[in-house]
Amino acid sequence: MCYSALVSDEVSVRELRNRTAEVLRRVESGERLRVTVDRRPVAELVPLASRTVWVPRRRAIDALVQADPALRDELAEALPDTVAEL
Repeated sequence: MCYSALVSDEVSVRELRNRTAEVLRRVESGERLRVTVDRRPVAELVPLASRTVWVPRRRAIDALVQADPALRDELAEALPDTVAEL
């Protein structure tokens, strides 16, 4: 599928300048917009992927410790000590 086929609408650079907040709300809601200058496409505005949810360090460590106490030893045996051994 061609990426440009995913763009649902066009917005002129003038409209972008005059109605920035409205245009950005459209993009934020999931729309993909092609920006044009003199009817010539020059850019595309697309929503950003959702942000990564961060887990507090202590919670991550607690989850790893609970997983399997023997796992660390097994991984240490299976993995080489240095990159050169790869």
